[in-house]
Amino acid sequence: MEINFSKFSSIKIGPKIKVKIIDEENFNNEFLIGRATNTLISPNAKNLGILSDKYKFIEYKNGYLRIGGKVKNRSLYNYCKKNNIGGFEFLAKLPGTIGGSIKMNAGVKEEEISNNLIAIKTLTGLKEKKDLNFNYRYSNINTPIFEAIFEIKKDFDFELDEKLKLLRKNQPIAPSLGSVFKNPKGNFAGKLIEDVGMKGLKKGGIMVSELHANFFINVGGGKFEDMMFLINEAKKRVYEKFGINLELEIKIV
Repeated sequence: MEINFSKFSSIKIGPKIKVKIIDEENFNNEFLIGRATNTLISPNAKNLGILSDKYKFIEYKNGYLRIGGKVKNRSLYNYCKKNNIGGFEFLAKLPGTIGGSIKMNAGVKEEEISNNLIAIKTLTGLKEKKDLNFNYRYSNINTPIFEAIFEIKKDFDFELDEKLKLLRKNQPIAPSLGSVFKNPKGNFAGKLIEDVGMKGLKKGGIMVSELHANFFINVGGGKFEDMMFLINEAKKRVYEKFGINLELEIKIV
């Protein structure tokens, strides 16, 4: 299939190219795109894949939730809220798909998608959580995630739901890839970028958000080169002033 990433991706940057539809039979080391919500696609990107729609399912039975890797985070959040299932309240405002979220261990504060994870289904069958390595916005998973199994231990927490939504009120609604950099230990990437004078800095059609400096937003006609300039400038300035190497949270293809 053909995807125009300047319309498909959450930051509205990228070429119009053919993308292979992936299932468990035909994967050949393609770079998997979920919803391109934390992935910056270059004009030269090649060998991209997207999961087949057969991995868009949610099943709940005997206290376990089985979810296809292509299910959108928001779809799972809505399902859990409707069916009084706790543990996924933090997905309300997180874009992307379940497969991609597990790969990067997406979350809000201490709420992370790996918390209730039991196992994932990959090219080599089921892999249990105990055999995987999860950390802050990190996993060592380097294979497609076709489905995931979670153990449900609590009801939907409406109070937590509202609290988490409030935490994200300072985040811009303009097209972006979410947090560009991981928070360094004991610090905040957005604060560091603001402290080196980059809040509101603009290059072409990309601007460092004035609401939250760890969000680089497309204000119209932003290009891959504009985004890369601001990424490299932030890394350079923060290292020169604080001696801290900012680590990307987004992926670049």
